[in-house]
Amino acid sequence: MFDTIAITNLKEKIDIWKKEKYSKIRTKFPERREEFFTTSNIPVDVQYSPLDIMNLDYTKDLGNAGEYPFTRGVQPNMYRGKLWTMRQYAGFGSAEETNKRYKFLLSEGQTGLSVAFDLPTQIGYDSDNQISFGEVGKVGVAIDSLEDMESLFDGIPLDKVSTSMTINSTAAILLAMYMAVAEKQGIAPEKLRGTIQNDILKEYVARGTYIFPPKESMRIITDIFEYCTKNLPEWNTISISGYHIREAGATAAQEVAFTLADGVAYVEVAKKARLEIDDFGKRLSFFFNSHNNFIEEIAKFRAARRIWARLMKERFGATDPKAMMLRFHTQTSGSTLTAQQSENNIIRVTMQAMAAVFGGTQSLHTNSMDEALALPSEKAVTISLRTQQVIAYESGVADTVDPFAGSYYLEYLTNKIEEEVNNYFNKIDSLGGMVKAIEEGYIQKEIQDSAYKYQKAIEKKDIIVVGLNKFTMEEKLPEKLLKVDPEVEKIQIEKLKKLKSRRDNNEVKEILEKIEDAARSDKNLMPLILEAVKAYATIGEISDSLRNVFGEYKPSVLL
Repeated sequence: MFDTIAITNLKEKIDIWKKEKYSKIRTKFPERREEFFTTSNIPVDVQYSPLDIMNLDYTKDLGNAGEYPFTRGVQPNMYRGKLWTMRQYAGFGSAEETNKRYKFLLSEGQTGLSVAFDLPTQIGYDSDNQISFGEVGKVGVAIDSLEDMESLFDGIPLDKVSTSMTINSTAAILLAMYMAVAEKQGIAPEKLRGTIQNDILKEYVARGTYIFPPKESMRIITDIFEYCTKNLPEWNTISISGYHIREAGATAAQEVAFTLADGVAYVEVAKKARLEIDDFGKRLSFFFNSHNNFIEEIAKFRAARRIWARLMKERFGATDPKAMMLRFHTQTSGSTLTAQQSENNIIRVTMQAMAAVFGGTQSLHTNSMDEALALPSEKAVTISLRTQQVIAYESGVADTVDPFAGSYYLEYLTNKIEEEVNNYFNKIDSLGGMVKAIEEGYIQKEIQDSAYKYQKAIEKKDIIVVGLNKFTMEEKLPEKLLKVDPEVEKIQIEKLKKLKSRRDNNEVKEILEKIEDAARSDKNLMPLILEAVKAYATIGEISDSLRNVFGEYKPSVLL
């Protein structure tokens, strides 16, 4: 890409600059640290030049936007044509309360829904189960049956919005409920647009809302792939999630490596089930975190796109460019938010959102300033949404594609992240793949070690967090924080009791038995789960039918 003679001359000039300029100024004005590193522990030099990207090939490594390897973006004109989908992750208390929040957000300009479910819903227990006590409606909305799902989307036409659901172990059940609500609205499945997270592998390493062992969980995911390919052509069947891996303490490079390795595992199991790579590959999507190290985060997103395109083409033989595209949703980093001086979080979220936009995200959620203290208030979530709107309409960053491309530092970091990710791929392959690496605890240990190092760096003030370990001040807790009414649990249990008394319980029993029989065979579970939710079988009942066959996963203890 660069002329050999010009490179030689440049090297001589930079050597002179380092000796005559840089070394002298360091003596006069000592630098803040002996060495500088990104959050992935990549060393950061004082400046970058063509010397650092001498082997960069524009056509091979960058390409034009919308062309392989998609480093610069998945669409030729990116945000000049269509802005990213603006989502605010929301769900709390009852379905009725959450429905009001959705309508408020849509009225304020949100362009897609993003559903947070409470813990019992995520792990397949009804609100009246003893294990659910104290958790109903707390970290998301409580959904026990199709009746709750009908209330959640009451008055919201599902053919007019794109809906993302952060649900994994019970993803098949929630998707079936969503389809049933759409049917009641007179909307055909092929008109539904959205995503289920459906990424169980990251639950084993970073988040913990698993139910079944890995093999059985992967079987359910494959059933969803197969069913949606035939019946929901516009639906993203999985959102392979690095977000929770990063929140657990992974570095940027680890986030990409472990997320894409999960993706490889899903593709492999789908191919074994004889699904066509060019068919299901188009509906794979990803979910990344956007952290504080601005340039590294942009490089991370670009590297992830390039690596995935190469994997799909060279390793799996995809021929359709759409099956090679890494399309992703981004959420700003919850773990970087501080309870101290919570208004500083507005600044953090703005930087993180800008990094996601520069990185070419297709969808974005911006966290609210008070989330380190409570569920977001209406005021906080409005500021959070306005942050996206100001970036989109006032900053100018959406007016050209990949505006930082060609930056020596950005391209260097993009290459370095790809290099580190490939090193992890080699290690994971040597262990027998991602499922084996998870079962052996390798991935968990890598994340734990990174989290420990990061926390120690904060405690030693090698990493400064404004308001937490520097520039602190006395302050009062913010007022009017949102709290979930404890009566929600009682109301939810009473609703469930009434539902069970008026539905056809014989019909429910019969369909649950069919689900158990199908789980013992290789029959696709999705049609039966859809039949069950239409009969108002509950999420706990359907999950228990599968537990009876698959059992529950018990993780190994890491020392």
